[in-house]
Amino acid sequence: MEPIVVSACLAGVPCRYDGRAKTSADAVRLVEEGRAVVVCPEGAGGLPTPRPAAEIVGGDGADVLDGRARVVDATGADCTAEFLAGARAALAAAQGAGARRAVLMARSPSCGCGQVYDGTFSGELRPGDGVTAALLRRAGIEVTAGQA
Repeated sequence: MEPIVVSACLAGVPCRYDGRAKTSADAVRLVEEGRAVVVCPEGAGGLPTPRPAAEIVGGDGADVLDGRARVVDATGADCTAEFLAGARAALAAAQGAGARRAVLMARSPSCGCGQVYDGTFSGELRPGDGVTAALLRRAGIEVTAGQA
């Protein structure tokens, strides 16, 4: 059976910015079947758990990859480098396992696909992908949003 990249928080790992998981029964099933390549790009990029919430300012994940936007946390600290490093680590894990699909945490600045928070910390969403989702897509990996 083909491996599938899964956001660690969906697999039950308490690695979200708030120190919690967003466990998804579907993601847990993939882990139990031995099919999941579990990744937390933010942790892999060197960010601690818990950590201040972060959002993409000035675009979406594709814009971050192209140097047109930044990832900033709620304290104003720029954490773009960590998000880029985590995205590269997630891509390496996916490619190393031969994964062609990913199920990632919705709305996350790393893993969000289709929608991300708009960078104002107001709870508003904008169309687009997180940094990791955008990088995986560029590498030809099909990305879908998973939810708890």
